[in-house]
Amino acid sequence: MQRRHILLGLAALGAGALVAPHLRAAPRPKGQKGWQLSEAAWKERLTPRQFHVLRQAGTERPFSHPFDQEKRRGTFACAGCRLPVYDSSRKYDSGTGWPSFWAALPGAVGTQTDYDIGYPRTEVHCRRCGGHLGHVFDDGPRPTGKRHCINGTALVFTPA
Repeated sequence: MQRRHILLGLAALGAGALVAPHLRAAPRPKGQKGWQLSEAAWKERLTPRQFHVLRQAGTERPFSHPFDQEKRRGTFACAGCRLPVYDSSRKYDSGTGWPSFWAALPGAVGTQTDYDIGYPRTEVHCRRCGGHLGHVFDDGPRPTGKRHCINGTALVFTPA
């Protein structure tokens, strides 16, 4: 019986490898009028790490950004356009190594499905500039049950 499970798992991986290249990721949001900058302008405005995360949907290593441990009261804003996106009162320690929030500020973020790693995930992006912030998962605390798993590099923090 164990051999059958191994063979079925290998078959599923093989099928995934064949299908994944044909899945199209949703186009990245462009941002509101006035925040549709050229790639060169974004590179000038952002650090290389911020550009990789915000404009290329990259992910920082877990436990690599100090915002994971940030405990002060204040507001987290998009590092691309400085739109406030998360309040510290909605932040919690998920143990994942990324800053996690149970909800964004009203109207601050947008979501879309991405298939970047071969299966659907809910990507979170800044409503104003379209910058990639992270992903939302359904394993968060009350009251929403959501975990906004956000790259610290995509944020700037202003203490209250």
